[in-house]
Amino acid sequence: MSENLIEQLDHIFKPKSVAVIGASRSRAKWGGRMINQALASQFRGRVYAVNPRGGKISGLKVYADVMDIPDEVEMAVFAVPAEAMPGVMRSCVKKGVKGGVMISADFAETGEKGRSLQEETVKIAREGGIRFVGPNGNGMWTSAVRLNVSPFPAPFPGPVAFVSQSGSFGGVAARSAAAQGFGLSKFISIGNQADLTAADYLEYLAQDDDTRVITMYMEGFKDGRKFFKTAKQVSKIKPILIFKGGSSNFGARATLSHTASIAGADKIFDAMCRQAGIIRVFEIEHLFVMAEALFSQPLPPGNRIAIIGDGGQGVTTVDLLARMKIDVPEFKEEDKYRLKKVMPPHAPVPRNPVDFAAGAMDGMAEVRVVEMLAALDYIDGIITTLPSDFSFSAKTLVERKKAAIDTTDAFCQIPEKYGKPVITQKWFVSDATLDVLKRAGIPMFDNPSDCARAMTALVKYAEIKKRA
Repeated sequence: MSENLIEQLDHIFKPKSVAVIGASRSRAKWGGRMINQALASQFRGRVYAVNPRGGKISGLKVYADVMDIPDEVEMAVFAVPAEAMPGVMRSCVKKGVKGGVMISADFAETGEKGRSLQEETVKIAREGGIRFVGPNGNGMWTSAVRLNVSPFPAPFPGPVAFVSQSGSFGGVAARSAAAQGFGLSKFISIGNQADLTAADYLEYLAQDDDTRVITMYMEGFKDGRKFFKTAKQVSKIKPILIFKGGSSNFGARATLSHTASIAGADKIFDAMCRQAGIIRVFEIEHLFVMAEALFSQPLPPGNRIAIIGDGGQGVTTVDLLARMKIDVPEFKEEDKYRLKKVMPPHAPVPRNPVDFAAGAMDGMAEVRVVEMLAALDYIDGIITTLPSDFSFSAKTLVERKKAAIDTTDAFCQIPEKYGKPVITQKWFVSDATLDVLKRAGIPMFDNPSDCARAMTALVKYAEIKKRA
């Protein structure tokens, strides 16, 4: 192939035209879902339907064969039985198709017959210059051209790419990202990795301007050495977060029938992650918690964190960070004194964490405490509750609104001003204030655990960048 890998995958992630081969009028069938999802997305190119029965589907003329389409077809979505794939792939080669997404299953994951069909299909594609995603996957979404050929609602565009060996996790990813207020640049259900492998997607995403953080769900690797070498280079450019299925003996057995993957020894995988600069995630729900912090906040200069949290909230956060080997240093005596002057009279002397002891504080005074901590040369990041959006001096509604705006604006400037991350736990503030904070890129989480995980991701990636 004369094109390099980036050019090859551009045919998949930035196509100007797409043919759904195996298109169907029934939305209960994959061919029906794919044609309707492509049409429902804001795809900027042309969509063609291919089915030997002809007729019309969703207002589109249906072509009996991809060769019958009068225009160029850059990418194909395959939703045909496995035994038909070699013939269909030959037609696509003749048509000049350059990329593909293979939904079809019944390949290597089912046994020798399927493996033979998979190898034959790959051989035809490689010789004909076609690169493809899958088979045995749930399709993909790409924000570059707003194309959704997956069974899930199209995410809105955002800075996180999700590469998944499980198709069902695509829907989980989209919902999770949307719930946290951001979208996806790519969702790729990679299936059996018959042609393109996890390493190929990493190489592509490293240069993708739409992607700032790469997240992955993996069960096994077709070429572990290639993945390791690629990840080691990519992690110097962008953060890679990975959740691995099959870490237990039972889970490893399940991966073989799921995506024809051999999970491999978990200790070896863990060591590979450390050496390659990959941040391993052990709970799938933390994947996007960490991702949000990584694309929205500056990396901390070190691993010394200050905490603001009343009572048990602060204590819990300290314990969580300690478990993750993150330092929570005690403040110097002179700094304790300076902080205490700003805090409520009945609050204890701040040692770290800072505890306002449920004392009412003017919102701007709370921001002043956060800024004082950010200015300390032995503090590298801050976990805090959101500052109150009220002022004791405000007497009218207009004054209260202005105080809330001023407080929020001052708070949002701290990460950039001091080059240190600020992670927040949601507290009692108005929806309007929450919206401003979200637009400013201040991560907000529901509990101390998520706050600690998010800060840990920032500390780990800062260490990875320094090592690189």
